[in-house]
Amino acid sequence: MKNRMLSCFAVLLITSASVVAANVHLNKEADLEGVKCIVADRDAQASKTAEYKDGKVYFCCGGCAGKFAKTPKKFATQANRQLVQTGQYTQTGCPISGGPVDDSTMLTVAGAKVAFCCGKCKAKVESAEDKEAANLVFGEKAFAKGFKKAEKEG
Repeated sequence: MKNRMLSCFAVLLITSASVVAANVHLNKEADLEGVKCIVADRDAQASKTAEYKDGKVYFCCGGCAGKFAKTPKKFATQANRQLVQTGQYTQTGCPISGGPVDDSTMLTVAGAKVAFCCGKCKAKVESAEDKEAANLVFGEKAFAKGFKKAEKEG
């Protein structure tokens, strides 16, 4: 009887440790170093978030979170950029062509590192104004071509 109770206790202890470890991993806060609010050009805060595309987007304040909640489509490009910047989405292809990326074409666009399939696509983004460059890379169509939800570790 004593051995059975000890065995049950050991199983419960291991199960509890696994659940705690999984929750710590799932609830791990994103590194917000250099990450800007998707509405205003201010530092994003871990305590101000909204669910978006199976991820979280971060804001500088509750006011910006409210603006996003009212019109999320208006802020989709910046929200997509932030999903990439915080590692919640990873690049799978060129956002311009959808083709395989060449790492030698890497650029930083609106704070997020992005690669392209060729120098021509890279040049198209490099020659665009900041806002248009962000749209070319993180607009809805480009985002669908070039990015996907990051796989969870473990």
